[in-house]
Amino acid sequence: MRGPRRIAVVGLGAISRFYLAAIEASPAWQLAAVCDVSPERLRPHGESLPVYTDHRAMLAGAELDAVVVTVPNDVHASIAADVIAAGVPVCVEKPLATRLEDAESLVAAARARGVCLFTAFHRRYNHEITALHRELRTAAAPVEVTIRYLERIEEHIGGDAWYLDPTRCGGGCVADNGPNAYDLARLLTGDVSVEHAQVTWDAQGVDRRATVRLRSGSGVPVRVELDWSYPGEVKDATVRLADGSVRTADMLRGFPEFKGSLWHEYVGVLDDFEQAIRERGDRGGDGFAALALTERTYQLAHPGAVSGSPTAQEVPAR
Repeated sequence: MRGPRRIAVVGLGAISRFYLAAIEASPAWQLAAVCDVSPERLRPHGESLPVYTDHRAMLAGAELDAVVVTVPNDVHASIAADVIAAGVPVCVEKPLATRLEDAESLVAAARARGVCLFTAFHRRYNHEITALHRELRTAAAPVEVTIRYLERIEEHIGGDAWYLDPTRCGGGCVADNGPNAYDLARLLTGDVSVEHAQVTWDAQGVDRRATVRLRSGSGVPVRVELDWSYPGEVKDATVRLADGSVRTADMLRGFPEFKGSLWHEYVGVLDDFEQAIRERGDRGGDGFAALALTERTYQLAHPGAVSGSPTAQEVPAR
């Protein structure tokens, strides 16, 4: 029986603490290295781990079985491509990339090398979502789904100001929260397509609100509501069934601590990543599918636009 897999974390921003805690708690993983461009962020790890300011040096110098990429969205693809080229399984924080062609290249490279490419959609591991998904297997057929992802983004980013740079983020709420919501839509109803999108940008070109209508292959309508200017936080999914009953998953229920649900969700991410490696699973398609839905949302909201392109509509941050 093999020992724990040696894993490195690239990027020590706001989300890294959840990965680091999940690695420490899991017998399946051993933290082998960390990497960040900031020496200050590396300093707390310097006495116990190899630390790197360049991921390429890390790949060359550390003996690794897997890598987590949790850096600003605009460099997800380039770092993941280097990890794949090194033949190492990689878990990429959503979105897989900011451009669909980059995601497509990653999927193709991972398949060509036989390397596990995995996108971290942490909300699918939320206790309430997993319970809802399990219940739907034996319940009446869904006839309508609503997914809400509402928050004031400034309260959630810590020192990671890149979230509010549409070039680095890939857009705003659609680019960053959309993939989680779209992944839940696919989890609950199967493959979906975007039918209509209304997106509102602020004066800085950041999309702050969006309402998106999707439809599953079996005809189930899905409504996704995204908001980066919401006074508070709501993360939930509601499913109306053919028998008239309604099922709801409140992803924040039972977690009064700010971001409290993320601790168990990232345990789920790393458990599933380890299983995908063990089973030699091909998971790259999930990240690509969510990004394709993101791109289509922007196109429908503003024909001819690419991710992050503003319209004349503006909304002030509250």
